[in-house]
Formats: sequence, C-alpha cells, structure tokens
Amino acid sequence: MRFLFTCGGTAGHINPALGVAGRIKELMPDAEILFVGAEGHMETELVPREGYEIKTVKVSGFQRSFKPAKIVENVKAVGRLAGAFRKARGYIKDFAPDVAVGTGGYVCYPVLKVASDMGIPTAVHESNAVPGLTTKMLAKKVDRILVGLAESKEFYGCPEKVEVTGTPVRVDFLNTDKARARRELGLDADQPVVLAVFGSLGADYMNEAMQAFIGRMKGDFRLIYSTGKRYHEKVMAALNEKGLVGPGVDVREYIYDMPKVMAAADVIICRSGASTISELTYLGKPAVMVPSPNVVNHHQEKNARVLEKAGAARMLLEGQFTGSDLYDTVTGLLNDPAAMAAMHTASLKMGVNDATDRIASLVLGLAEQGKAKK
Repeated sequence: MRFLFTCGGTAGHINPALGVAGRIKELMPDAEILFVGAEGHMETELVPREGYEIKTVKVSGFQRSFKPAKIVENVKAVGRLAGAFRKARGYIKDFAPDVAVGTGGYVCYPVLKVASDMGIPTAVHESNAVPGLTTKMLAKKVDRILVGLAESKEFYGCPEKVEVTGTPVRVDFLNTDKARARRELGLDADQPVVLAVFGSLGADYMNEAMQAFIGRMKGDFRLIYSTGKRYHEKVMAALNEKGLVGPGVDVREYIYDMPKVMAAADVIICRSGASTISELTYLGKPAVMVPSPNVVNHHQEKNARVLEKAGAARMLLEGQFTGSDLYDTVTGLLNDPAAMAAMHTASLKMGVNDATDRIASLVLGLAEQGKAKK
C-alpha cells in the first residue's frame, strides 16, 4: 500500500506524521511512504532524517490585514497556491497513494484538496483545541477529521466525520516514569522539581520573569530551566551578575532529554502549543501555562483555556504578571497536595495514550478503501 503524508511549518505538525508513518512501517514493512512539505521549512530536514522521501511545494499563509504591503503578500500567496496545486497534482499522480493524510500546516490545503478531488481517501489531524484556517477549509473536503482534544468536536459542522484520536507523543515519552527519570538525572527522590521551558529559542519576557522567580527561591525545590538558544548568554550574564546561579538551579540553553526531565518534574511552567499539551496530558503533569502571544489566531491561549477549564493547568497571560507572581503561583501549587493531585487526574483524563495506534488504524482503514477503488 502507498501512504502520502503532508505536514509542515513546526515540529508540532511534523512529529505526529512521523510517528504515524513509523507505526505503519512497523505494522506493514513493505508500505511505501511519501511526504509532501513546504519548501524551505523544517520538514525538509526532519523527514529525511527518519528515512522518508519528501517532495515540496511553495506555499505561504494569508495575512489578516488590509495594509498595502500585506495585500501585496496575499496576492503573491494566491500565486504560490496555484503553483502548489499543480505540483501536488503531479506528485499524487506519480505516486498514486491509497490514502493522503495531513497533520497541520498551510501545505495540507493544496495537497489534501487535490487528493480528494482525485478520489483518494483523505484525513486531516488537528492538534489545536480550536481548528485553524487550513482545517476549516478542508473540513468539507476530507473523509475524516481527527482531533487531539475531545473539546474540539464542537467546532465542526460535520460531527459524523470527527474522531477524537489524541495527538501522538514522541516514543521516548512512552518509556519513562518519574522515579526512574529522577534516578537517571541524579535528582533527589523527595525534593520537588519544577521545570520551566518556553520553546527552543526562548522568550525574552519569560526570561526576565524567571530572573525574578529565581531571586525568590529559598532552596525548597529544584529548578530546571531552559533559557532557549537565543537568550542563553544574556540570561547567564544577568544571573551571575545578581549572584543567582547556585545549587538547586539548573540553567540550560536547551533541554535535549525533555521526556526524562518532564517525567521527573512535579510542576511544569511552559507555553501551550499542541505538542506540549499532548506531552503534559500523557504524563498527567500539573502545569502553569503562559501562552505565546505571537501565534496566529491566539491558538496557544485557546489551548491553555481548555486545560484551565478542565482543571489541568493554571494560565497566566504574558505581560499581565511578574516573576514574583509566577513564583507565588508555583509555590502555591507545591504547597497544596490536594490541588496537585486534582490537576494530575484532570490532565490524565484529557490525554490519549494510544493516539499513534488510533490514527494508524484509521489511516490503514482509509487505505483499504482507497485500494479497493483502484
């Protein structure tokens, strides 16, 4: 059988597709798999590393503005989209997939629309709580809509197509637990651990807040804190100048062993991207979420509000709190075991531990339908 995956832009869109493709390969070693991504984006690096072929189209998003420069960019985007349709049709005709699956990014629209028009079974996976523009545009075209959170179903006018599958997590999350993670990291089994992370590059506002946070620490918990690659030197210089680097504070540029560190933590301070949410809810970790204000359509804030409403997280909005406020929120949780236990339970209830298998099963079912049509 032949499987076409399309995804792009962020690791949160790419990793679920890679996870499902890997599971299909385990179940069906002779499966043929092709990826289609956006030219110049990170999928062109991540996908080949996993051993899959990737083709590209040139595509970009539309600007929600009537400023002259934005209008010009939208005209260019229309031209790119027309070219993307032509290329996608060529790729699909040559590869002749039995099914086409999209897991997020602007590139999904031309690829899945063309596949649907050509009579190929299609599915789109939406990991955010509220569907983005691409998913909304595809909802009537695709055969199945797969969502990461049950709360997302209400946003679709075609409930018969919607299936709650969860969002796949990286395989390393499946093979660790708190006690083992702490042993391997050399952490005290009983001392509370707080993890603070705000993306691979970091966030200036959050790094400023964390300096005040660290200044309030009294040694009653261990902090593992990622500054992000963009800000590490600046943050370390400021912390050293203030005499804030010492035992109990582990400041890193980037956390390469994230599954292990997340498993070891009691409370996690973080953004609220879809991949982060799937990891938090898989582990059942209480979280203090600070949504990125720089995400289109406020997706991260909407994600965080879903977890907050369910009782799985606390949310603070950037610019509306200080590092001292953040410290009080975290220590308030650490000093309230009942609240922590309730958040843990609520988080686990939101998670879907077998998301990869659920999606792979649905994709295989669609592929069988596609095979039967040929």
